[in-house]
Amino acid sequence: MSALGALTRRLGRHRWFGTAMRLLVPADRAIGRLTRGRVVALGLVPSLVITTTGRRSGKPRSNPLLYVPDGDGYVVIGSNWGQAQQPAWALNLLALPEAEVDVAGRRMPVRAELATGAERDRLWRLLVEEWPAYQAYVERAGGREIRIFRLVPAERGTPGAPGTAH
Repeated sequence: MSALGALTRRLGRHRWFGTAMRLLVPADRAIGRLTRGRVVALGLVPSLVITTTGRRSGKPRSNPLLYVPDGDGYVVIGSNWGQAQQPAWALNLLALPEAEVDVAGRRMPVRAELATGAERDRLWRLLVEEWPAYQAYVERAGGREIRIFRLVPAERGTPGAPGTAH
């Protein structure tokens, strides 16, 4: 891990850091598009771009997210930097779990599985190991449940998979 990455992980628990990062999300999206997904989150943490379907609009919505690899899948968390409200992308996944991710320039369809019970506990430990600030986000979220999703590769052509008729 680079010195800048280590510093980012230490600063991540502060409220001001989350506010600053929310303001940088549009720039991060632009950098991700320009680099075709190879650089997201300024390259400081393992990141992917998830494209969900808007639960109200039906339009594609893309968001950069920190992830942790887990077997053939990717683990993401709806922390919203510790804000009281759920992030829109997490609500979109609850409504329609099919999505696409772009990881290091490789785009693939995925299906989101909401983690519960012992599996959620296991994935939480992986996430906190990668980004210790998640502990502070739970406190800041004021008791709201922070959802954890495991994104598993979906077969193209399966019903409901992105890029297929349904």
